Amino acid sequence: MSTLVQISILPHEQEDEAMLLNSALKKSKILRKDVREWRVRKRSIDARRAPVKINLQIEIWQGNDERKGIHPFVPQAVSDTKRIAIIGMGPAGMYAALRAIEGGFKPVIFERGKDVRSRRRDLAKIAKEQTVNPESNYCFGEGGAGTFSDGKLYTRSKKRGNVLKAMEWLVYFGADADILVDAHPHIGTNKLPKIISAMREAIIDAGGEVHFNSKLTDLKVKNNQIQSIQINSDSWFEFEDVVLATGHSARDVYYLLHAKNIKIEAKPFAIGVRIEHQQELIDKIQYHGDVNNPYLPPASYSMVEQVDGMGVYSFCMCPGGIIAPCATEPGEVVTNGWSPSKRNNPYSNSGIVVSVEPKDLPNYSKDDPFVSLNFQKSVEKACWDAAGKSQKVPAQRLIDFIEGRVSKDFPKTSYHPGIVSVDLNKVLPPILSKRLKKAFIAFGKKMKGYYTNEAVIHAPESRTSSPVLIPRDINTLSHVEVNGLYPCGEGAGYAGGIMSAAIDGINCVDAILKKHSEV
Repeated sequence: MSTLVQISILPHEQEDEAMLLNSALKKSKILRKDVREWRVRKRSIDARRAPVKINLQIEIWQGNDERKGIHPFVPQAVSDTKRIAIIGMGPAGMYAALRAIEGGFKPVIFERGKDVRSRRRDLAKIAKEQTVNPESNYCFGEGGAGTFSDGKLYTRSKKRGNVLKAMEWLVYFGADADILVDAHPHIGTNKLPKIISAMREAIIDAGGEVHFNSKLTDLKVKNNQIQSIQINSDSWFEFEDVVLATGHSARDVYYLLHAKNIKIEAKPFAIGVRIEHQQELIDKIQYHGDVNNPYLPPASYSMVEQVDGMGVYSFCMCPGGIIAPCATEPGEVVTNGWSPSKRNNPYSNSGIVVSVEPKDLPNYSKDDPFVSLNFQKSVEKACWDAAGKSQKVPAQRLIDFIEGRVSKDFPKTSYHPGIVSVDLNKVLPPILSKRLKKAFIAFGKKMKGYYTNEAVIHAPESRTSSPVLIPRDINTLSHVEVNGLYPCGEGAGYAGGIMSAAIDGINCVDAILKKHSEV
């Protein structure tokens, strides 16, 4: 076994390998002559006080200690093996397909959107022409929403599955090995497409199938067992195992299940706004004035506050990032954030969202599975109307929002379609606006300098999580009423990010493999 040693260093000392090893040896009392090999295993930033420190976990191998390499993806030839249908090619769907191949089953992926390269043209049209393609956008297409929304890999879902395996597969397909070291790993929107393309090629090379522009439009169930699925309203395909990994923006899937009397439920979710500061300001706050330090990455932050019985928290914080237009249909406005791998844009943005329970919403009924979804849609529609029925977003300077003033002008923002000055207090429902105001004041006390009128609020940040749950059996992971239908990932309500969705995809296929091994 290896030895793990924790050390703390100054940022500029990271590149001094001799010093790192000597510090670890001194603390562990291991002799230099006994060291066969060593590495930095974990890295995190400790900015709680000045000076900022870097915490490192050093792994040391001595003598006959065994060092295990990265777990590779080991495919089987599956061209003629048992088939599994996978609906959606986001993180959940892609990892479900990879796990199926590893387990000897043939994945057949149906993705409503386009391949990752073709998606770029449709994203450009949203920004330049304000035209939304409902089948190809920031949410729909190869790689799902994660492809063009940053590639943040941090997850708290350690107990849900093998996080390390999921991370190591990313490295195997081309991600930088640093994602296995950093406490808050990140790939970058500019690097993700190549990795996703490599995953697709591996799926096809092993005998799996990938079908783009292929939308689930119907399904057949007999005797509580999935029988077949319809694609693009014309072609039917028989499957006894269907992984439903469509993402939480695929609202048509919820309506389809409901129309088929397949149980779905309203669930708690979060909705709010996206705030943008200058990255230099966030660096100054978080690093105690130590700005432009080449040994420190652009600073991030994480905040939470309880306001009137509801949690308000930062979500998907993007250092050196961009705010992007992420609507999936005409007639709505949606924002999200992303960063390139170097996080070198001058802006910092984060979602600031309010946790919402279905019972707290207008027109709540315990029998209505769409109460949360309808509220989400109403906010997006209100913002669309407030911005002049375009992909511009309603916006307001931070202190102007708190004090109820329409902003007279704005600093430059990263949101390319443009912004429209409004009073967000009149656009957002009070259940959101009142809590956001209190939370922003509290955040300003926690981060001195955060509460500034140079910060700009963009609305809404509405796709943080699914407003609908597709219930499944805790043991089989199959739908509680339909055998062979496996609700999976964010769209089913069982994940909250790239890694947790990937893990859920693996888990669902594991359940399928187990079922067939027991027959």
